[in-house]
Amino acid sequence: MFANIAPLVASAAFALLAPGTAWSADGQPASPSAPVSPQPAVASPVAPTLGAATSEAAAGASLGAKDSATAAVAPTAAPASLDNRIQELKGDVIRLNRDLLVLEEELLFPANTQVALFVSMDVGKLFDLDSVQIKLDDKVVTNYLYTPLEVQALHRGGVQRAYLGNLKAGSHEIVAFFTGKGPHDRDYKRGTTVKFDKGTDPKYIELRIKDSTGKLQPEFEVKVWQ
Repeated sequence: MFANIAPLVASAAFALLAPGTAWSADGQPASPSAPVSPQPAVASPVAPTLGAATSEAAAGASLGAKDSATAAVAPTAAPASLDNRIQELKGDVIRLNRDLLVLEEELLFPANTQVALFVSMDVGKLFDLDSVQIKLDDKVVTNYLYTPLEVQALHRGGVQRAYLGNLKAGSHEIVAFFTGKGPHDRDYKRGTTVKFDKGTDPKYIELRIKDSTGKLQPEFEVKVWQ
């Protein structure tokens, strides 16, 4: 038995030492004249797949970066546009409110019956105004108490609309009483009267407070604007 195994062991050892040698089916080395043909190299299909996947990943990353940039820019642009829109709406509301007030006055006080009374002050160093009472045809139409800021506004040339109402055509009388502090910080009350005719046009009347440097006392006059 050992005599049969010995040649096989020798053949296997020789095959390990000479891997390039071809062997026959019965374990004998093939003829050296029959070379073993090399196997043709086959291109691996994995490389193109990996390349395409890498390109798609790069493209996806680029698109993701663009989307992120767009998302980063959009929130900053939206608030500015919203603020501009809000300011425009505020302006529209203010203009609409002004137009509604004008329309309301025209409806409530038509031109053919409208009368408006204004209070103004020229210099006013000799009189510190506290309040004004106005009577129209023996009827009190306004009692107004002034704040220091309102008096300062009148000193700077402001004009206050003290009364706006309706008056039928014909003759009418206005009596105005001014109360405040006169020269030497004394309590001062003075009244003035004017008669006027109301036609079909609106009537504007100015109650003016002015200083008389010659008399060193305030003067109160009424001017009817035509």
